[in-house]
This record gives sequence, C-alpha cells and structure tokens, in this order.
Amino acid sequence: MSNPQPSRAAPSPKVHAGNPRPGKRGSTRVAKHDQAAQVLPTPQGRPGSAAQPERVPLRGSAIWPELGSLGLSAAAIAERVGSIGGSDANTILSGSAERILRLWREKRGEVAPEDLSDKLAVMLGSWTEAFNRQWYEKLVGHAVTRVGERVRCPVRPWRSATLDGYVMEQGAIWEAKHTSPFGSPDEVLQRYMPQLQHTMAVVGCETALLSVLYGNSKWEVYEVASDWMYQEDLLEAEMRFWHCVRSGEPPVISIISYAPKPVGVREVCMTGHNAWATFAADWLAHREAAKTHATATSSLKELVEADVARAYGHGIEAKRSKAGAITIREAAPIRGQRS
Repeated sequence: MSNPQPSRAAPSPKVHAGNPRPGKRGSTRVAKHDQAAQVLPTPQGRPGSAAQPERVPLRGSAIWPELGSLGLSAAAIAERVGSIGGSDANTILSGSAERILRLWREKRGEVAPEDLSDKLAVMLGSWTEAFNRQWYEKLVGHAVTRVGERVRCPVRPWRSATLDGYVMEQGAIWEAKHTSPFGSPDEVLQRYMPQLQHTMAVVGCETALLSVLYGNSKWEVYEVASDWMYQEDLLEAEMRFWHCVRSGEPPVISIISYAPKPVGVREVCMTGHNAWATFAADWLAHREAAKTHATATSSLKELVEADVARAYGHGIEAKRSKAGAITIREAAPIRGQRS
C-alpha cells in the first residue's frame, strides 16, 4: 500500500433531521461529467434458492422480505465487481488500508466478495429498508419510486449506482440507513457522504435524502445538496482506484478532508424544554431594551468624527481601531473619582 495522497478538501453537506417538510433544493451544481444516466436492468432473485410461498399481507400492500431473499444475486454481484458503486465510494474514501485493499482484490477477481449474510447490522438494515421507505412516505407524504433501479454513468461506464429510491417531488435520490441509536448525525453524514455524492453524480440530480433509523427510537431525514467540488475530488479518487484495478498496481489511500453541510427542514416544538423556556422569557423581557441598545450604539458611532481616535463622556467611550472600526464600551472610572 503506497503512502496516502490526500486530495483537495471536500465540501460540507447539508443535513435535515426529524419530521421534515419538503426541503428546498440544494444550490450547488452537479458535476457535469455524470449527468444523463443509463438505466440498467435490475437483477432478480438469487439463482438456485428454494421457492418461497407468496405471503398475503394482513393489511396494506407491503410484503416483508424473507431473510434468505436479502442477499445479492449472482448477476448483481457480477455487476458490482465490474464497476464502482456507491458503497464502494464509501470504502475508497474510508482511509482504511485493509478495506481498500480488500475491495481492490474483489474488483480484480482475486477474492470473492465478502459474505455479509451473517452480519446482523447489515441484514437488519436491508430488512428494515422497506419499513424505512413506508415511514418516510407516511410522514412526509412523498412517494419513493425507482426502488432497486440500477443506473450506470454513460460517460464513465465503470461508475454505477443502485437506488434505494427516488423522490420525484424533490428531484432527489432517496437512501435508507439503519444505524446505532448512539450515532451522531455528523458521524452518519461523514460515513455515507461519498455514497450520496457518487449516486447524485451518476444519476445527475442535485439533492439526496438520507432517511436514517437510529435503533428503534428515532428517525431523521437529512437533505444533502450536490457539491461539484466534492464530486470532482471523489471522481479523482475513484479514477485512481480503478486504474489500480486495471493495472494491478496496489491502491493508494485517498482522503477528502471535509464534507458538505446539510439544510434544516424540520419543525420542533420546544414547549417542554426547560432551558428553552428560561431563555425565551429573557429574550421577550429584554427585546425592547436590546433594540434601544442597538439604536444607541449606531447613533453614538455616527457622532464620532473621522479624525477622532477616542471619544468619551457620560460613562462610556468610543475607540477607533487601526482598521477604522469603532467600539463602544463602558468607560473605566477616573482614578480618585467617585463612581
């Protein structure tokens, strides 16, 4: 493994938590190289698996997946080996030499893809994806479509993405995650930012919606804007990795040191929050005094002529800095004078 070669710093994403209202579309641009995506056929089922009887739901139209149906089919595995997908982007920017080398060997066909069928966290996340999607639709009111659709970049065919879903009303890809109840939003966003930006670039859209279940106690949605600078750095890292796959050279660690910031879209009632109640009362009680103070400060500064370095009187002083800025503060009492 070669020495790390850090790339340009990457932008920060925008996050949305809680029960969101439809958010405003991100203002950053999509990397031009990945617009106009090609839709691939979705691999069906796992070959050779025993036929399962059709289950009729007790209510609604959702049929929960059988555990054995959650694994990838042979066709899906072959497709992933022959391209770089969203989850691969997470690995490439993980900073983990072990994970990157493992992925490199998988792409070269030297080792079989890791069997995740006994990984509880992975399988639980796959199983609850349907619930996550329905919960989002119920609380937000927007349908999630294009579930499981595979998309390939027409400019760079070795880049692909499998969609958890797409929300037409926001022109956004939709991604489902089920994580630890103790995880922080910053950790979740940092972990999945490469995947979100990769998928937006491949699909050619400007917004991603990350729908996260924290254990069994909290659900939040984060709206992340496309960031063309981050996507350019990500593309460079993926191109270096793919070159190593094709040439047989050991891969290098790529790092993007920053991630895009999210946009807040949720409304929260703070009626039961004691600290909020205390500060709200102070704010209301002193609002008019604060306005008067701000007006007085502005008026005092206007009275200080351009060639005056310090003006004082009536218990206050105005000092001009070398840069020309005027600061108003209480004047220190003159020594020997009663206050």
